[in-house]
Amino acid sequence: MDFSNICIVLVEPRGALNIGSVCRVMMNFGFSDLRLVNPQVDHKNNDARNMALKAGVFLDNAGIFSDLGEALEDCQFSFGTTRRFGKYREELLHPPEAAELFFTLPANTRTALVFGREDKGLFTKELDLCQCFVTIPASEDFPSMNLAQAAAICLYEFSKLSCSKKYLNRKNKIPASGKNIENMFQHMKKTLLDIDYLDAQNPDHLLRTFRRIFGRSILDAREVRILQGLWSRIDWIENQRKINKG
Repeated sequence: MDFSNICIVLVEPRGALNIGSVCRVMMNFGFSDLRLVNPQVDHKNNDARNMALKAGVFLDNAGIFSDLGEALEDCQFSFGTTRRFGKYREELLHPPEAAELFFTLPANTRTALVFGREDKGLFTKELDLCQCFVTIPASEDFPSMNLAQAAAICLYEFSKLSCSKKYLNRKNKIPASGKNIENMFQHMKKTLLDIDYLDAQNPDHLLRTFRRIFGRSILDAREVRILQGLWSRIDWIENQRKINKG
């Protein structure tokens, strides 16, 4: 199976050993696109290379980004990993379920597997950029997993399922890019604030529900344009209302 359309994104990794270990796991299971968001350590140092072994080439070719939004601009679907449950972190998939979902997407869908900081994971605002959340079931006594171990479990499940004929049952529509989807959400946020639909003190509270709804739908480019058209029409109507009122 060719996994060239999947990128592995590490957000603010602090450990060179972890980065090198992730590279090794990537090569073990056939992945090659590594992206680092604001790394907190030199990812090309000896510790990283000693752990990566033959996969050291991934360290040299890794994409470096200032924030997660930038790293996901060309991605059409993203899985965000988390060990935390609760508000804004619902409907979590286990790695095998995430792999099954991936293999229903169109074959060339640019997809990201996003892993958070070793100590704090992914922030809620970063999970907002992902369509689905993935968690690894672990003991309640110590649920936090090492970054490289978590990556190994997830990549193994994707690799294992690639050997099955299940992945031939894929959707036909091509998802919109992460950049276009996020532009749509920002337009939506502004529009709904202008008409007082969102709480100005906490607009993201309700907006996150819409993110989950549209995330499950896997919007394509045409659907994003239709939604953008809807927000633009609401903008025009609201502007006319204000003019007539004034």
